Amino acid sequence: MSWRVTLRPAPQADLRDARDWYDQRREELGNEFLLAATDAMLSLEEAPHVRQIYYRDFRRALMDRFPYKIFYRIEGGQVIVHRVLHAALDHPRELD
Repeated sequence: MSWRVTLRPAPQADLRDARDWYDQRREELGNEFLLAATDAMLSLEEAPHVRQIYYRDFRRALMDRFPYKIFYRIEGGQVIVHRVLHAALDHPRELD
């Protein structure tokens, strides 16, 4: 079964901010970041239940190559991404 992955507005902004930050470091690095994020999202389409519950009913997926966590919930037949956050930063437990 393939799950539908939906991004809320906050993770869309998270991805834009991270892409811009990486592009400031090296040309095209932001696009490489987005490709890694896309790969991680594709893995959520295939098997979102594989990852354990992290907090309440939120799960998290780690991105390859870049130190980012994708926080999501499984709601009905969908995977809803709530945030995409840098792993080293302190982030609030409230992810909505």
